[in-house]
Amino acid sequence: MQGVGLASVFAAAVLLVSTGSAVAPPDAGPPPSKPLRVMSTNQCTDQLVLALLPPERIVSVTWLSRDPSGSLMANAARRVGINHGLAEEVVQQQPDLIVADRFSKPTTRAMLKRLGYPMIEVDDATSFDAIRANVRQVARAVGEVARGEAMIAQMDRELAELARDPGPPLRVVAWDGGGFSASKGSLYNAVLEAAGAVNIANEPPVSRYNRPDTEVLLVAAPTLLVKGAGVRPEYGMRENIERHPIVRRYWDGARTVAISPAYYGCGTPRISEAAIRLRAELRGAASRVRTSLPFAGAHAL
Repeated sequence: MQGVGLASVFAAAVLLVSTGSAVAPPDAGPPPSKPLRVMSTNQCTDQLVLALLPPERIVSVTWLSRDPSGSLMANAARRVGINHGLAEEVVQQQPDLIVADRFSKPTTRAMLKRLGYPMIEVDDATSFDAIRANVRQVARAVGEVARGEAMIAQMDRELAELARDPGPPLRVVAWDGGGFSASKGSLYNAVLEAAGAVNIANEPPVSRYNRPDTEVLLVAAPTLLVKGAGVRPEYGMRENIERHPIVRRYWDGARTVAISPAYYGCGTPRISEAAIRLRAELRGAASRVRTSLPFAGAHAL
């Protein structure tokens, strides 16, 4: 498919439009009030579309959304068609609305608009407010405003319930294959905070580093190490830090919690469910810690 090239697809689609073929794209203009053939071309917009619409109104979502390690809607994604974000697939599947993100290839988006395919472009969500805005944008476009508001209301109820039972803050360090992670302003950090964790990767001395460092971990003495799951093991200096005998001695086992990227990778109203599950996992891990870190000082646990 990729070997066809965008230029060939563009020429073929223009020919189809000019000849009035049955596979010509819809007329230019706004989508119908309730589109019946919605196509999502981004893993995060996939999950909004899947949550808002029944399968019969979705022509396809990206193949990535069938992977439970990165999608909270993997089961729903298996009930609809898939795409790989290719312009050829748009021409083949003939959606009456494309839900895309603002970071996909601008040339592809511009070409599809010129061909007359109704399209909305959704921003990346890095906060709960951004999730609310995105849900409302997509819900309006697919004619499911009430459903969208119900999803937001449920998310807000669950976040409020979490806030009513904060418990003692859990000092954690968010860690992935590239170093300390979940910086302030990220959705990952927002989920950690909603779950009752304080990511000390955002506090001195850890915040002054952008890579894993054993000495920094010893000084910071987090109760738990929260590892982004799904990172492929590689053999290099960064990953060797994780296998350092000191790190393995003090943070292996109960002090390490693996968090699925599905919990924080995409901003959907189900993020509150992820925060609830993460809180249970963090509290469960903390309860299994039997001895204090010998170097923890005032933060001993």
